[in-house]
Amino acid sequence: MKTGKYGPVADVENLTVRFGLTTAVDEASFVVERGEVYALLGRNGSGKSTTVRCILGQLKPSSGQVSIFGCDSWTGRRAVRERVGVAPEVSDIPPEMTALQVSRFAAPLYARWDHQAFMDRLDRFGVDPGRRFLRLSKGQRKQVGLALALSSCPDFVILDDPTLGLDAVARKALFDELIGELAERGTTVLLTTHDLAGIEGVATRVGVIRLGQMVVDEDLEVLKAGFRRVRFPRAEGGKLPMVQGILCSSTTGDTVDIIVSDFDQTAEMAFRERAGDRLEVSSLSLEEIFIAVSDGAEGGAA
Repeated sequence: MKTGKYGPVADVENLTVRFGLTTAVDEASFVVERGEVYALLGRNGSGKSTTVRCILGQLKPSSGQVSIFGCDSWTGRRAVRERVGVAPEVSDIPPEMTALQVSRFAAPLYARWDHQAFMDRLDRFGVDPGRRFLRLSKGQRKQVGLALALSSCPDFVILDDPTLGLDAVARKALFDELIGELAERGTTVLLTTHDLAGIEGVATRVGVIRLGQMVVDEDLEVLKAGFRRVRFPRAEGGKLPMVQGILCSSTTGDTVDIIVSDFDQTAEMAFRERAGDRLEVSSLSLEEIFIAVSDGAEGGAA
């Protein structure tokens, strides 16, 4: 585990979490560097939320180590809590409290609490600060949670599925304004999300967890550069080239489709020997890459 003043913001090393006989997270390792927007992706039940809870010190790992700002997340969580802003997937704000009451309650707990920033964010999204949380719409509740996470002026923001419950306009505003603004200020962001199109323009690094195991941990641009869809006509009795990184292949009519994770010049030459000028090579979106590496597997833990 890296430690020290200039170490990573979050360091997850061989994290394993077991609930009885069920392994929710299996030796997962990744690092969130300062100033990064790290997107942790996975299907429902893949282990994302369990991993986030360990980073926040809400859950003790069965084995492995997790740290924030060089402090053990489980034993040292009190020492770093003022530097971390959190917007959980499901808010724990008391339903009878108003947003204004919540801000006044939180203010004494944080040395850098910015009440005006809290009120400004609610105003931008049309949230009545005097309305009880119970009476707010699902999207408005999400905005209150985001405002709470940001108004302590944190160095590290953790957003667990922040666009859940937001309409298309609010989702775009969140990614364009919130995450982009934080990234420009150098604030480190870790988020889990299913809105893959939304994060493609703001994430700097991507991790994919499948069945509790990290199967991808890569800079977004490097990840996208390595994945390609290869398409060519099916030949009678033809075999696929011996190329590393073939994730899946399918045949539709007279066309063969293959997704390759480590596509390079050597791989292209091998496919061109097979298909010649009939070879078509195209890039993939982050969503298409995610589907390919997830491989249709069902998760087993939250």
